[in-house]
Amino acid sequence: MRFGKTLALLAVFGALLALVLYFDSRGEKKRTAEERTNTLISLPQADIRKIGLDRGGVVLAFEREGEGPWRLTAPLQAAADDYETNGLAGALASLRIERVVEKEGGDPAAYGIPQTTVSIWVKDKEAPVRLLVGMENPLDKTLFAKREDDPRIVLLASTLKSTLEKSVFDFRDKTVFRFTAADVQAVKVRAKGVAWEAVREARGWALKSPVAALAAKTKVDSLLDSLSGLRAKEFAAEEKSAGILAGFGLDRPDYEVKLSLPAPGQEIVFALHKKGETQYATSSLSTKVVAFEGTVLADLDRKVDEMRERKVADFYAWDAKRVTVKRDGQEIVASKEKVGEEEKWLLDPDAKIEAARAKVEDFVRKIEGLEAAAFIDTPAALAGYGLAPGIEVRVLTRDYQDREKETVLFVGKDDPEKKQVVVRSAGLEYLFLVDDAFLRDLPKNKEDWRPAPPGTEEGKADKN
Repeated sequence: MRFGKTLALLAVFGALLALVLYFDSRGEKKRTAEERTNTLISLPQADIRKIGLDRGGVVLAFEREGEGPWRLTAPLQAAADDYETNGLAGALASLRIERVVEKEGGDPAAYGIPQTTVSIWVKDKEAPVRLLVGMENPLDKTLFAKREDDPRIVLLASTLKSTLEKSVFDFRDKTVFRFTAADVQAVKVRAKGVAWEAVREARGWALKSPVAALAAKTKVDSLLDSLSGLRAKEFAAEEKSAGILAGFGLDRPDYEVKLSLPAPGQEIVFALHKKGETQYATSSLSTKVVAFEGTVLADLDRKVDEMRERKVADFYAWDAKRVTVKRDGQEIVASKEKVGEEEKWLLDPDAKIEAARAKVEDFVRKIEGLEAAAFIDTPAALAGYGLAPGIEVRVLTRDYQDREKETVLFVGKDDPEKKQVVVRSAGLEYLFLVDDAFLRDLPKNKEDWRPAPPGTEEGKADKN
């Protein structure tokens, strides 16, 4: 009995399942049919290889190899703006019908079809899909259109109009002087009243003329980024010549930048000039002259003193592991050590004598933040500046990659009137004049870095 009931239940379940699958299949077919009915074009965007726009005899054409970058092939040969061209391809790959105006037999000319003919080639297909676009529907700004191989006349979303009406300039790649800023090994700048040269070294950018000094890395990198990302506001000339260069003032430009790249002898020379209110540029690797916007000329107007690195020490205070001060025959050392579950600054690691954390770290931050108010580029005998050798400060750091670096500074004479003190950085030939406020945190002996007694206000602050 039980076996018979089980068989009967299984039979009922099977019948119900078959019924569900049947209706689900019908529903899916219905949805697919509706989707096909409501869609004029449905293509995988990644498969589109060529696009042609014929706007009443004015032709724009785009091509790409595989899934590589797009190129304009008409009305001129040029790199295309991938963002804009992919936007066009995406809009054409999936075109939903807003409304069917006539199912068949309609007169396309009555709807201004075609004002624009769009041809779309996909990979592995020789014949293109053609879309014929007509006039705008005055009621809701939708567009009359038909697919060449479809008898229906339909209305498409109004957003397609602005995409199809974009200019050749809109579709062009406007970054015409592209290079990799990180590859540049040397920079030489000539401008009105400005001339300097810098080279990339292991520790960063270094000025070589008119003064030998560390260069401000952020300013040199910013200049290179501005040049590599220079965007055309207008293509003033496609092919430059002596006459064209003279017409834009680029035969004797106000600004010239030479960039040396890793390949032997490879150099890019930029010429930039402001004529009236318009800025023009070209380069030795480009045939084009462009008008551009941006602040690159302001960057090039910087005097060499503005391009110098004003920071005295290059490290991050949180990476500090040991600080040493040598003065008056004494050596004061504080080391950051693991004590239990926390890190502490110790004056004597063996005896576990703790230093006042706030005092040590405040001092390290002051050293990290030292900046030059002025430079002494051709110093006389160091003894004359109180640097024979002066007070020695060493900061050992270890970064997140476990790389150690020791920064060594020598502190010389203080000028109370100017509130400046002379500082020398080991390895540099010139001297810095910096604000002397950090001297207040400079310890005279070990006692200065010991915690204050617990009962005092300073001791309570250190404990907190």
